[in-house]
Amino acid sequence: MSIFSALKKPLTAALAATAMIMAAAAVPVTGTQPQAGGVITAQAATVNVAKVTGVKATTINTSSVKVTWTKQSNATGYQVFMQRNGVYSLLKSIYSNTNTYTITGLPAGRITNVRVRAWRTVGGTNHFGALSGPSWTATNPAKVTGIKATPASNSVKFTWNSVTCDYYRIYQMQSDGKWKGIKNVTTNSATVTGLNANTAYKFCIRAWRTDWAKNDHGSALSDTVSVKTSQAKTPVAANGRLSVKGANIVNSAGKVFKIKGMSTHGIMWEDFRNILSVASLKVLRDDWKCNTIRIAMYTEEWGGYTTGSSYASTAKARVKAAVENAKSVGMYVIIDWHILSDGDPRKHQSEAVAFFKEMANTYKNYNNVIYEICNEPNGGVSWNGGIKSYCQSVVSAIRTYDKNAVIICGTGTWSQDIDQVVSNRLSDKNCVYALHFYANTHTDWLRNRLKTCYNKGLPVLVSEFGTCDASGNGGFNKSQTQTWLKLLDSLNVGYINWSASNKNETASAFKPGTNLRAISSGTSQLTESGKLVREWYRAH
Repeated sequence: MSIFSALKKPLTAALAATAMIMAAAAVPVTGTQPQAGGVITAQAATVNVAKVTGVKATTINTSSVKVTWTKQSNATGYQVFMQRNGVYSLLKSIYSNTNTYTITGLPAGRITNVRVRAWRTVGGTNHFGALSGPSWTATNPAKVTGIKATPASNSVKFTWNSVTCDYYRIYQMQSDGKWKGIKNVTTNSATVTGLNANTAYKFCIRAWRTDWAKNDHGSALSDTVSVKTSQAKTPVAANGRLSVKGANIVNSAGKVFKIKGMSTHGIMWEDFRNILSVASLKVLRDDWKCNTIRIAMYTEEWGGYTTGSSYASTAKARVKAAVENAKSVGMYVIIDWHILSDGDPRKHQSEAVAFFKEMANTYKNYNNVIYEICNEPNGGVSWNGGIKSYCQSVVSAIRTYDKNAVIICGTGTWSQDIDQVVSNRLSDKNCVYALHFYANTHTDWLRNRLKTCYNKGLPVLVSEFGTCDASGNGGFNKSQTQTWLKLLDSLNVGYINWSASNKNETASAFKPGTNLRAISSGTSQLTESGKLVREWYRAH
């Protein structure tokens, strides 16, 4: 008779009565001569047989459980019962004074509850003790098979064949060659995240069953799965050409996209342009999690674009080299006409129109180029008093060739007067309006202005911010910077930090002397400002 045939036999009414009183000490029971796999009939008590103690069910493998108990010196034999569907059925009668029995033929992952009782044969009559207390275990689940791994750049999705269990555990091979459990799931699929791109990993899976005594029983480890994550998708590859929708920038799928980047210092000065090397852009992209680089091309300062034809030629060549490098690493790039001492953008409007017309013609088929046409108008010029007309002229020049690129328009008072634009915007639908802040100078009053304008639907981009005073030097203010960035994140308004340079000033992200052409991952080269910005970018 198979186990499951035996388990299907119900207890007789007499055996049920025995089970009801089994808690009493030394329950005397008599019965007919036991038959293996049969049902026991209780009779009148004539001999006391002690209740079996020390019963323990122990898992052997996926189909076997070993049952042990404390042997009684005067027992003739024992009976092993197993519960199924809430009923204890006789599984085996043992005709010797032993203390062990192995149950075989069980399904994998089967929770098992066993009890044992002893009997003595006196004068040809069998006398039965009470059933022991229960002991719980489970057979080990079957080994997980059929694993399929689908890698992405920073994750791997697994699926596998289901087995009878309570949960699965994913293991990852560590550098010391040992397996470490990293994730528990209750279904036959899981995704492991937080991996590095283009990196080889080893995984395996184990099924676990928890019996009613809260003991866990594990399957054998699955076969090892070796998988290599794919090359990371760059920001541009993942998001395509940007555009403006409502008060936000969106990607090619229409999903809100938050620009998050760094600005160079003046590319005509010292070694500041070196941050635009391919190697350094990759560090900003991968370690800092930047998606955008801003090229600050000063106009009227020393060496600026408008200060002589040779300077203009050099500046243009540096901008073009930077655009190509940004394209090669899949980052968005802002070409910044960085007015400052010139104040009124109309002062060099003709040069700006010619410059941006050339840039638009060159990059009309690039999906990563953004134009910033006047960094910080200042000196009393207002939006209605000259900035808007300038922007209309330059935007029109760009649209001669590039019909789709996002264009950033500066606003009055060093790009703080976005409130002047709300009711008098340009008709071009792919324009955003610049807001600049320095955290130790511009606080609640400017944040409130941003919230008001955003709520009225004005698309705003913080194309420059600093962690310190507006001078760029002194007054590092971590708290105010974080307050600003929390607000911007809540609105999905993008931001660019000034600056990815090694200049000896508070706003610089890198310490003086840092080789900007080959910056390192991590924080060893960073100033307090750089550490704050990098940490925020990585977390948000």
